[in-house]
Amino acid sequence: MISRLAATLVALVVVAESAVGRAALVKVGGPPGWVPNTNYTDWASHQQFHVGDWLNFVFDKYQYDVLEVNKTVYETCNSEAGFITNVTRGGRDVFQLTQPRTYYFLCSRGFCWGGMKVAISVQEPPPPVPAPAKSTATSSARPSLLLTVAALSFFSNPFFSM
Repeated sequence: MISRLAATLVALVVVAESAVGRAALVKVGGPPGWVPNTNYTDWASHQQFHVGDWLNFVFDKYQYDVLEVNKTVYETCNSEAGFITNVTRGGRDVFQLTQPRTYYFLCSRGFCWGGMKVAISVQEPPPPVPAPAKSTATSSARPSLLLTVAALSFFSNPFFSM
């Protein structure tokens, strides 16, 4: 019973770590964050985004906001035409990329006209990297392994126990 539970827990941890291990948390705009006078088009062109990744918008919530919008609103900076999601919560906000498509974000407080907008092109995650092939032990590793096994055998023998 306990071994079955332990095996299940180990399997769950492995699956969770592999799913989380591939997702990235990307600070939008790099070190400066979500601020004016940043070329977000250039920044995004040097990034790779995959399904499951998270965007981290870091900004002053009293001056700026983040809205997910459609392509038309993005191109015209007309946030009055509507938005898909208001990402703004506290100025340290995250948004998960859940589909392989282009996402559009902008600041609606007039800063969009100054370039405070970004288009994020999202791809499917890359396939997992196969595990490295097993290699044979080198001759330098074999003596230490043999000594370890010999020592364990010696001390676990009841004849030599004290």
